[in-house]
Amino acid sequence: MQRWRTALLGAALAMACTGLGAGAAMSQTDANGFMRIAPGAEKWFPYPGQGGRLGLQEAILYGDPSKPGLYVIRLKFPPGLMSRPHSHPDDRLGVVLKGTWWTGTGETFDPASAQPVGVGGFMLHPHGKMHYDGAKGEEVIVQLMGIGPSGKTAAHADQPDFSIQ
Repeated sequence: MQRWRTALLGAALAMACTGLGAGAAMSQTDANGFMRIAPGAEKWFPYPGQGGRLGLQEAILYGDPSKPGLYVIRLKFPPGLMSRPHSHPDDRLGVVLKGTWWTGTGETFDPASAQPVGVGGFMLHPHGKMHYDGAKGEEVIVQLMGIGPSGKTAAHADQPDFSIQ
């Protein structure tokens, strides 16, 4: 089981580093089943809920995070937007494509202690572990992948999902 998981995570990381993915509505499939999305051809949508109202955008490149199987998404954080502490039921692998992604761990929201991950940097969000992340002074684009179904559980349901810094 561990060997299978390691191989799958390695394949997902390779997809993240090359920027290649497959999105049913955004790409063309050739006769051999290959799919490509050119840089800048992603289709961005407002992130569900409060994040989208504050400017967070999402592009689904491959799969569907709400269903079983591999998925690859991109998140575009506007300057100053950070998520509040939350966790996911799946491991998420993230690669920074643009800007500096500020990341913190634990149930206490403390943007001042968030650590920077620059372009090309990688971070693993282990399943079930609380974290928060986002942008400070610039737009940030992060590519995330995991094996769904995914979801999001807030550390503190009585607090907002996102915060403007």
